[in-house]
Amino acid sequence: MLTIDTLNQFYGESHTLWDLDLTVPAAECTCVMGRNGVGKTTLMKAIMGEVTVASGSILYDDGIELTRRRVEERARLGIGYVPQGRQIFPLLTVEENLRTGLAARTDGLKHIPSRVYELFPVLEEMKHRRGGDLSGGQQQQLAIGRALVLEPRLLILDEPGEGIQPNIVAQIGEVIRRLIQEDGLSVLLVEQKLPFARRYADRFVIMDRGRPMARGRIDELSDALIKEHLTV
Repeated sequence: MLTIDTLNQFYGESHTLWDLDLTVPAAECTCVMGRNGVGKTTLMKAIMGEVTVASGSILYDDGIELTRRRVEERARLGIGYVPQGRQIFPLLTVEENLRTGLAARTDGLKHIPSRVYELFPVLEEMKHRRGGDLSGGQQQQLAIGRALVLEPRLLILDEPGEGIQPNIVAQIGEVIRRLIQEDGLSVLLVEQKLPFARRYADRFVIMDRGRPMARGRIDELSDALIKEHLTV
């Protein structure tokens, strides 16, 4: 579904991503892990075109080179993105927030897909409330719902459980599994919470200093790897 090859990225003189290789298989959840500041969010932004890469390749869906595509083109290719911090529109209603996702569709659909409300019933219940009036957990559900309006084939989530209540985190995890199992969606997840990753991800990649240091099936995430690369 997504293959990254020898990707390099700089912020000024700072070399942030170093010859990074990463594969995201179809219909699985790949979890990118690592301490703060190792380049996880930069990698997500590079995939979405929000930061410029210096060299390397990002191949999507059997050979589409993303590094040559504009940000809006990447969404139209079927990539949904939920950034860290959610970035909903606080003055728009829930329904208006969701409708902003329709602009990235290529089929001209004018209504919110029923699947979004099926996965997140609270969004339908609160569709006339302003986004800024929702709780943090509800705002995160809204941000994910907005990405799902696109009906993507690849969903990128940057720390979806950050700062929200545990029951909503669990709901989001269950939605991820449903999307994979029922819809065949591929998911690339940045997550710091080990219990969440172990329960809902299929694979892990641990980053340090802009490079992948370990990877494998989630049941191969050992205590030794956690101590070496994740423990603060």
